[in-house]
Amino acid sequence: MRLMDMGSPEDSSFCDAILASSSYIPADSDVEFLQREKLRPLRLGLELLKPELIQQEQGIQSTIVVFGSARLQDPAAAALALRIAEREAADYPDDPVRQSRVAVAKRQQDLAKYYDVAREFARLVSSSCQIDGRCDYVIVTGGGPGIMEAANRGAADVQAKSIGLNITLPHEQRPNPYITPELCFQFRYFALRKMHFLIRAKALVAFPGGFGTLDELFETLTLIQTGKVSGVTVVLVGRAFWDRLINWDMLVEQGLISLQDRQLFHYAETAQEAWDVIATNHTVRPQP
Repeated sequence: MRLMDMGSPEDSSFCDAILASSSYIPADSDVEFLQREKLRPLRLGLELLKPELIQQEQGIQSTIVVFGSARLQDPAAAALALRIAEREAADYPDDPVRQSRVAVAKRQQDLAKYYDVAREFARLVSSSCQIDGRCDYVIVTGGGPGIMEAANRGAADVQAKSIGLNITLPHEQRPNPYITPELCFQFRYFALRKMHFLIRAKALVAFPGGFGTLDELFETLTLIQTGKVSGVTVVLVGRAFWDRLINWDMLVEQGLISLQDRQLFHYAETAQEAWDVIATNHTVRPQP
């Protein structure tokens, strides 16, 4: 609006226009301004700082990262999904898509046992380390469903704190309900989220999963291999799954990793085995 169109500066419309202008909003309150492309460095800094300060305020000393498929259901839900797939396949016996869904549902039911393992693992860790007001080895997940839900749920089973690091995605993602409300964060940038997974991490426990799980696993292994991080124990739960998925021996044979790199991770089948590996590496005395 031009000054000549506003009349005299003494008119109330003159002040109203000033107060309504976006330029008058304080910079730290101007959401539209903060979304500008040139403000990305500031947003990155804020996204790093906010979860850090809140975790400090909550007394979080160390964490264990739990990763695994968001699509993996608890055993009851997996069994129900299989029954539904089987009924649909019976109704349409000539439909190859419905027949393939049965095969996938059966494999999903086989993997569903890891939901219970992840839940039990988080319960063991949280009941062993969150005592006398301490917040050590706090479970941290990506905050979503599946294995992440199971791990947050295990901590909630023993009234312990757990962390969820959600991220904005093109499709809707809601945090699972078992995360400690004060420790549920939403990230815009994957890079900052990845940093927060490892800033306090003493261990990464990887259950069967897809791209996201593999991304976090290999990034962590690379950081350990290159000496960028230290003191992080990596545990792969379900050796049959991981050995079928990744041919570690071939990587050694081709000279793409060293034989010593095979020592960067451990295997476990049960919650107790996974916790025993971590507790031994970090001289933690597990509680019965």
